[in-house]
Amino acid sequence: MSFQLSLSSEAVTAAYPDQPLVVDPESTVGETLQLLRAQKTGSVLVCDEGSMVGIFTERDALKLMASGADLTQPISQVMSRDPVSLSADANVGEAIKRMSQGGYRHLPIVTQEGKPTGMATVFGITHYLVDHFPETIYTLPPNPGSIPSEREGA
Repeated sequence: MSFQLSLSSEAVTAAYPDQPLVVDPESTVGETLQLLRAQKTGSVLVCDEGSMVGIFTERDALKLMASGADLTQPISQVMSRDPVSLSADANVGEAIKRMSQGGYRHLPIVTQEGKPTGMATVFGITHYLVDHFPETIYTLPPNPGSIPSEREGA
């Protein structure tokens, strides 16, 4: 299967999504930070009665810590509301496009009802690309747009 065809036909669920890490809106910022650290992940979904209402990422955490924010406040006060997400039937190409355009490293995968089923990550998509297209990935020059001025080698 060709590179382009696979990206447009293969579901994002094939790109090694993580299980979503979930907290409720009343969890404190401190509890959420401890959970992120314990699980060694960069994002957590905030869900109310099973439906996603926000996301809190390591970028949000850095901004909060830099401003000296109160870590006892509810995560719902500092989360990003209505995050960009992917439907479970989105393809790998769509995930790459959304991540690239928005500068996202994590995109929730949700059902039509807004219930999280996974988390598409840059790591998972890179892993997918290397596993499925090793010839394409491993033969790319370090700077694909540049041409060496001198011949390499002896």
